[in-house]
Amino acid sequence: AVLLAIWGRETGFGAAKMPYDAFEVLGTKAFMSTRKDFFRTELLAALEIVERGLAPVGAMKSSWAGALGQPQFMPTSFLKHAVDFDGDGRVDIWNSTPDVLASIANYLVHYGWVKGRGWGFEVTVPESVSCSLEGPDQGKKISQWADMGIKRVGGKPFPVSELKAEGFLLMPAGRSGPAFVATPNFYVLKQYNTSDLYALFIGHGADRIAHGDQNFAGSWGAVGGLHRSDIAALQRALEAKGYDVGSADGLPGFKTRRSIGIWQAKNGRAATCFPDADLVAVLK
Repeated sequence: AVLLAIWGRETGFGAAKMPYDAFEVLGTKAFMSTRKDFFRTELLAALEIVERGLAPVGAMKSSWAGALGQPQFMPTSFLKHAVDFDGDGRVDIWNSTPDVLASIANYLVHYGWVKGRGWGFEVTVPESVSCSLEGPDQGKKISQWADMGIKRVGGKPFPVSELKAEGFLLMPAGRSGPAFVATPNFYVLKQYNTSDLYALFIGHGADRIAHGDQNFAGSWGAVGGLHRSDIAALQRALEAKGYDVGSADGLPGFKTRRSIGIWQAKNGRAATCFPDADLVAVLK
C-alpha cells in the first residue's frame, strides 16, 4: 500500500505526463538556479544514464524540476535505485509498472525500511506529556510512550510486536492538530521527500488504500495564518536566544516546533509547539 501511495502522490498512478526534456531542465537549472551544484550533479548523472545505455535520449522526460518518470526519481536516484523488474532487459520507470513499483520499493529498502512495521499510529497525547518531546532524536520504546499516557485513537492497544520497538512523537501542528507515534519507517518516507506532511500524506494514503477511507480522528486547527517571513523572523529570534530551530527557513519543522514549546514552558505559557501571531509579536 505504501508503494501505491507514493506512486499515486507522485504521478497519479502514472497518469501525469512528463512533458519536459530532462537535459534542458537540468542544464538550465545547473546554470541559473540557486542550487547550481545540486543540478550540475544531476545533469551529469542524466548523461551517465544515457552513456551507459540505461535509457535512450528520447526517453529522458522529466517534471519541471528534472525528476524522471513515474516515481519522480532524480537522475542520481535512478542510478542508485531503479531496477528492471519485468525482465525485459531495460529499466523503464516511464512506462513499465513493474519497474516503477520495484524501483520505489528498492529506494525504500536502501534507506532502511523495516519489514513488518508500518509508518506509525495516530495517538492522543495528554497535557502531562510535553509536545517538546517530539523528534526523531528523542525516541522511546512504544511501551514507554504508553506508560506516559499516550494512547492510540479509537481505543486499540499498540500491537504487542511494537511495544519493545522504538517510536517517535510526531506533532506536525503542535497542539493544534493530530498527533502520532511514528516508527523509523516514517523517516524512511522522508528520504523520498523531506516534508513531514509529505510522509504523513503517504502513510495516511497507504492506510486508506489498505483499510478503507477514513480521516484522522484529530482535527487540524488554525495553523495557516502566518507568512513564511513571519515564521523565519520567529526562528531567528529563537536562535538568538540559543534555541536550535534547524534553520530559519520559514518552515516550522520539528526543531522549531519543540523549541517553541520549550520557550513557552520556560515563560509560563501553555506549550503549543506551533508558531502563531502572538508568538511572533512577542519574540520578534
